[in-house]
Amino acid sequence: MPFRLRYLVVPLVLVGLAAAALWAVPSDGYIFAPDRAKPLAADVRVPGAHPPPGGDVYYVDAIVRRASLLERIVPFTRPDGATLVPAGNYLPQGVTEQERERQIVSEMQRSTKIAPAVALSALGRDVRAQATGILVNLVYGGSPAAGKLEEGDVIVAVDGKPVRTPAELRAAIGRRRPGQKVRLTVHRGGKTLELTLGTIANPAQPSRPIVGIQVDQAAKIKLPVKVSIDIGRVGGPSAGLPFALEIARMLGRDVTHGCRVAATGELALDGTVLPVGAVKQKTVGARRTGVDLFIVPRGGKNEADARSNAHGLRILAVSSFQQALRELATHPPKC
Repeated sequence: MPFRLRYLVVPLVLVGLAAAALWAVPSDGYIFAPDRAKPLAADVRVPGAHPPPGGDVYYVDAIVRRASLLERIVPFTRPDGATLVPAGNYLPQGVTEQERERQIVSEMQRSTKIAPAVALSALGRDVRAQATGILVNLVYGGSPAAGKLEEGDVIVAVDGKPVRTPAELRAAIGRRRPGQKVRLTVHRGGKTLELTLGTIANPAQPSRPIVGIQVDQAAKIKLPVKVSIDIGRVGGPSAGLPFALEIARMLGRDVTHGCRVAATGELALDGTVLPVGAVKQKTVGARRTGVDLFIVPRGGKNEADARSNAHGLRILAVSSFQQALRELATHPPKC
C-alpha cells in the first residue's frame, strides 16, 4: 500500500473503531424516536360491532430506548425525528427502569378501562362510572412520599377534604409552599390511613410543591357490554383517545369518513383529553404513515409540537372526547 494511502486509511480505521466503541456504550440519556402509526381495527373488540365501511382509526407510539454515548455526543447519529431526553426527565431520581416499566404498563391497563366508559357514555349507553380517588402508581425514591405512600394506595382526602381526581389532588397540594406539610387520607388494603408528608419544590416549577408520586384515576366502572382492547406490549396512557374513537367507530359512528385518522391523548373519566409525551415523534410517525388527520390534546406544548412538525398533515386539537366527535362530524377529514 502506498505510503500516502496508508496515511489516510489508518486514521479512518481508528475513527471507525472509536465510533463503534462509543455506539456500544450506553449514555445516561434516552432516545425518543418516531414509530409508525398503527390501525386499531384488529385490536378492539365490541359486541354488536357494525363499523361504517372504509377508513381506520390509528394510534401512535414513540420508540424509547437508552441513547448510546455516540448519539449523545454526535447529534446526526440519532434517528431522524428523534429527541435526546436527559435520564432525569424520563426516569426520576429514585425510580428504576423496572419501576418505570410497571408504571407505563399499569397506565395502559387503566386506559383500556377508562376509554370504553368514556366512549359508551358519549354514545348514550348506560355506563356507571364513579371516580373513587387518586391511585398512586409510582413513588420517587428520596422524596417525602418514599417510605410512607406505596404503589396501589388510593388517596381520598387532603387535610380531611375529599379529593376524587388527580387534578383535585394537585390543586389541594398546590395551595401550599414547598416545605410545608400535607395530611393525606389513604385507602390501603381495606384500611384507612392518615399520613402526614412534607413537600418539596417541583424541579420543573420551583414554586409548586410536590410530595414525589405519579398518580392516576381510581374509579369504579360498570359497562353495559364487554369491550376488549389489546395492543400488545405498548405502554402508557396516550392511546386512550384513539381507543375511544375506535369503539365509537365499531358501534356505527362515522368518525373517519373513509379516511385514516390518527390520534393521541390520555382520557380522564369525564372525557377530558389530557397532555401526553413525545408528541413531536408521534406527529412525525403519523405523517410518515400517510394518515389524513392527526388529533392531539389542545393547547400547550402538545398542540405546538404537533403543528410545528405537521409539514402539511392536518392537525385537529381537542379538549375532550365529546369535542372530537363533534369536530369529526361537522368538519370531517378529507382524503
